[in-house]
Amino acid sequence: MSIRKIYNWQCRDCAVVLGRHTLVMGILNVTPDSFSDGGDYPAPSAAADRALEMVAQGADIIDIGGESTRPGADPVPAGEEIRRVVPVIKKIREQSDILVSIDTMKAETASRALEAGADIINDVSAFEADPRMVDVAAETQAGVVLMHMKGSPQTMQSNPDYKSVVQEVGTYLAGRMQFAEQHGVRRECMVVDPGIGFGKTVEHNLELLRGLPQLAECGRPVLIGTSRKSFIGKILNRKDPSERRAGSLGTAAWAVMHGAHILRVHDVIDTCDVCALVDTLLAGEPPCS
Repeated sequence: MSIRKIYNWQCRDCAVVLGRHTLVMGILNVTPDSFSDGGDYPAPSAAADRALEMVAQGADIIDIGGESTRPGADPVPAGEEIRRVVPVIKKIREQSDILVSIDTMKAETASRALEAGADIINDVSAFEADPRMVDVAAETQAGVVLMHMKGSPQTMQSNPDYKSVVQEVGTYLAGRMQFAEQHGVRRECMVVDPGIGFGKTVEHNLELLRGLPQLAECGRPVLIGTSRKSFIGKILNRKDPSERRAGSLGTAAWAVMHGAHILRVHDVIDTCDVCALVDTLLAGEPPCS
């Protein structure tokens, strides 16, 4: 049986029920340098078409990023990030009411994305990179994803060290939720992400996945993003991210079984199939005819 709790996630005017089945967040990077799909969608029309394709495949959320956060990536000015993401959001909104998440650490980018029709702020710095971000979240009551990252994308893989990675990540996320709440963000708007691959070794990532039941006791839903990440490549000896699909699906199944509410993925259709099967097994009910 599933260990997931049922939560309501408020994303501006939309109330989303989490826990009855796994939500799939499709990744859409409109960047030239993301580790897996950088440069694949240089034009807003191509990016919007990919978003709609993922919706047709079963995605519940589209997560749009205009700045790579891969290890060692250079930061992008807010103006360039806005130029990349806002036209895509507008084109998606012309054709779909799918939940749209903006993957950014910059308050200006988040604000412009929300004006264009986004519903969720996915901040890998958990409101630390830009002190204005918490105010944008509070004012708009957008859904927020607060993620743990040790350091910055430029430094995070420089010998990361923890005494107890599960405990430290859990304590950090609890602190960031408290900070957000103190600054006007409703708890119902929050989802947490332990930040697989963001300032973690292979073993740290495995410990976090094994410790998911403990992290799921934080009082808010948990998002997991393992898709095509380097720790999977190291375990399976797959240097090319596109060859890590099977490993990604394996971690997806594990995450759902151990308490994850949302999965952030590149391979939407396959992940949706895995989630449908695992959700059915956990529910102990026959599949719909």
